[in-house]
Formats: sequence, C-alpha cells, structure tokens
Amino acid sequence: MRPLDAEHTLRAVRIGDGAALARAYTSNRSHLAPWDPLRPAEFFTEAWQENHSRLSVEEAAAGRSARFVIVSGDGEIRGRMNLNNIVRGAFWSADLGYWIDATRLRRGLASKAVAQVMAYAAEELHLHRVQAATLVHNTGSQRVLLGNGFAQIGMAPRYLRIAGEWQDHLLFQRVLGEA
Repeated sequence: MRPLDAEHTLRAVRIGDGAALARAYTSNRSHLAPWDPLRPAEFFTEAWQENHSRLSVEEAAAGRSARFVIVSGDGEIRGRMNLNNIVRGAFWSADLGYWIDATRLRRGLASKAVAQVMAYAAEELHLHRVQAATLVHNTGSQRVLLGNGFAQIGMAPRYLRIAGEWQDHLLFQRVLGEA
C-alpha cells in the first residue's frame, strides 16, 4: 500500500498490533460509541486486540477478510479499514467498514484509505462488488462512499444493533470496474 499522506500509511493488520489497537480503541471509545455495537470491557485490552490481530491475519490468509490499519508517523494506529465477509462463488463480494481517529477527522484520510482498499479489492482480491452500510445520519461516511464511486442502493430498517439499539442504515455498493 502507498502512503495516504505525509504522515499516514495504510497497511494490513499484523500480529503484534494488539497494544497499539488497544490504545487506539481506548482513546476513541467515546468518539466511536455512537457508531459501534456495545463493546465489553475486555475489547479495549491489549490481550483481546492481540487475539483479534492474530485472527485477522488467519482470516486474511484464508481469504475470508482483509483488515487494515491506518498508522501515523509515530507508529500509532489512527483508524481501521476492513473488508469483511468476503464471499466467492457466484457473488465475489465483501462488506466494507472503517473508522478514523477523532484527532484525524476531516483530513481526507477516510477517502484516501477507502480508495486504496477498493483498489486492493479489485486488483488483489478480484472482487466484483463491495457493499457498505451507514447509519442514516452519518453524512460524513456517506460522502466518503459517494466520493469513492459507491451508489446508494436502499435503506435497511433496524439493520444493525449499534450503540445498543437496532438502527436503520443506508446501503451502498460499488461494482468494481464501473467507477
């Protein structure tokens, strides 16, 4: 992957990222709370995040997901980009999810990182389609998706349990090779 800007790079999650991920999630806990499912206390620990890093590496090797971190020049993790639920067969699709550190918002990091992940999905994974869902009121994320060639394809009532409540989401997709 290429640098996102002079300070940030996107790279695959790797074993050993647990401590940095725990710091990133802990420092962004209140920032992410309105957009995430409820998290148990152990989610924010180095041990939980290191286990998740190991599982992410295993799932990437098996072709089930591709998970990335945005790393700043000081080595700290400033965001995540994930291609989850990679399906082959007749579908050749994945789900995109991401977040950016509260101190790094409105710098274009999400847009640049989504662009790199989409290139990876097309060129390395040879996916046909990537889909994403946003909370109805998450206009920032919707702008990132639309700016990266995604099209809104619908609305899913009570789609995901976020912040402890079943919430409506707007659905987006990008058919690769068409945007």
